[in-house]
Amino acid sequence: MTLLDKIAKEQMKESVAEFNIGDTVRVHVLIVEGEKERTQIFTGTVIARDHGGIQETFTVRRVSDGHGVERVFPVHSPRVSKIEVATRGDVRRAKLYYLRDRIGKAARVKEKLRSAK
Repeated sequence: MTLLDKIAKEQMKESVAEFNIGDTVRVHVLIVEGEKERTQIFTGTVIARDHGGIQETFTVRRVSDGHGVERVFPVHSPRVSKIEVATRGDVRRAKLYYLRDRIGKAARVKEKLRSAK
């Protein structure tokens, strides 16, 4: 194992929430303002997951005051304290970039129905 692989393995988080494309998530982000620290929650739909391993990122989109807002978060960042899944989405694509062109109800993602066991 190379030195870079060892460093990457040390910095990866062990417990990352299981989420997929189309899920609505709440991302708890640590914000540092001067000497104060606070947690800000960004809620939206996951429209993409990129890369893998220590560099893995995911893009979350929401509409705020009629404007689309997207943020890209590293999965293993120490600034991302928690990822909560609010709802599971039922999608058939790996990237949901088409949601950028949709407005209102057309921009919603169907919720995945739970299987009865």
